Amino acid sequence: METPLRESNLNPDPIEQFVRWYTEVEKQSVDMYDAMTLATADASGMPSARMVLLKGFDKDGFVFYTNYSSTKAQELEANPRACLVFYWKEVQRQVRIWGTVEKVSREESEAYFQTRPYDSQLGAWASHQSSIIPDRNVLEKRFEELTQKYPENKVPLPDFWGGYRVIPAVFEFWQGRPSRLHDRIKYTKKDETWEIVRLAP
Repeated sequence: METPLRESNLNPDPIEQFVRWYTEVEKQSVDMYDAMTLATADASGMPSARMVLLKGFDKDGFVFYTNYSSTKAQELEANPRACLVFYWKEVQRQVRIWGTVEKVSREESEAYFQTRPYDSQLGAWASHQSSIIPDRNVLEKRFEELTQKYPENKVPLPDFWGGYRVIPAVFEFWQGRPSRLHDRIKYTKKDETWEIVRLAP
């Protein structure tokens, strides 16, 4: 059984608490430990969610990358708020994070883009994410054209592609326990401090 989530072993800073859990699942080789659900809503309040990969985090927030013309990007433009959900089944842990969203700097996007595999760099150029296409051949033809245009290690960052940072205001840490009497601890940002409360499961 996993370690119970008790107030006595909590870090008062939720970022540090996240670091503790994230490091543990990384060391245990939990499958897709960096995958997270990203939930957004459009200007009318209609929600949508999808899986994305966490590409970095620190005291300033949680970073992912995408096409700036995608549905998620359009929703974030209209309503720059989001919720992230990490679920690590192997250790019966879940983390939810609510916050505001901003684009990362062009320099940060450039630095990350240059670490991506060559095919992934070309894929960012080839796909106008979320747009309607007649068939897959359109993508494959565009990809082939791009291999002729951009040799390896020479692919520039597209103007329409980059990162977002979710700046957290609320965290909830969930630890599974027997009899469904799970642990739920909620952190809420209050000025420069974090209020910590326990929630009923």
